[in-house]
Amino acid sequence: MTIRPIITIPDPVLREICAPIDTVDDDARALADDMLETMYEAPGIGLAASQIGILKRIFVLDVAKEDAPKEPMVFINPKIVWSSEESSVYQEGCLSIPEFFEDVERPAEVTIQFLNREGAEREIKADGLLATCIQHELDHLNGKLFIDYLSKLKRDRVVKKFTKQAKQAGRS
Repeated sequence: MTIRPIITIPDPVLREICAPIDTVDDDARALADDMLETMYEAPGIGLAASQIGILKRIFVLDVAKEDAPKEPMVFINPKIVWSSEESSVYQEGCLSIPEFFEDVERPAEVTIQFLNREGAEREIKADGLLATCIQHELDHLNGKLFIDYLSKLKRDRVVKKFTKQAKQAGRS
């Protein structure tokens, strides 16, 4: 397993739409393992493939409490098939937008269909933090970031700050 570098804004790859994974094979499982290791090292509770520069429809999550055993989850070719009309607000952050947190309103519950690490079809209904994380990571696969839910003013401030940091670091 390999810890991969995490891409941060304003890198345009974060705005790309990811392609489906054709076959869940050893390469896909190795990618999932690398993503989990990268996510845990960061540390974070979710990571989409686009955040490490891989434009494939896969993300990983682990929303277990800090003192609880790890509960890694792998979502390949995920698709939300139902979302509640009721919404909830969580303070979100993102490994691609480090040290920035803001309240985001999303559907409170979702049902998601996906392939697991072994390639088996799964469907789960999620609420709470899990539902929020699923929606956040699926947005990544569609080239959307949580800051897109903020006002234009707040979003522009964040992008400007990270663009300036990238220029100073010689990454622009």
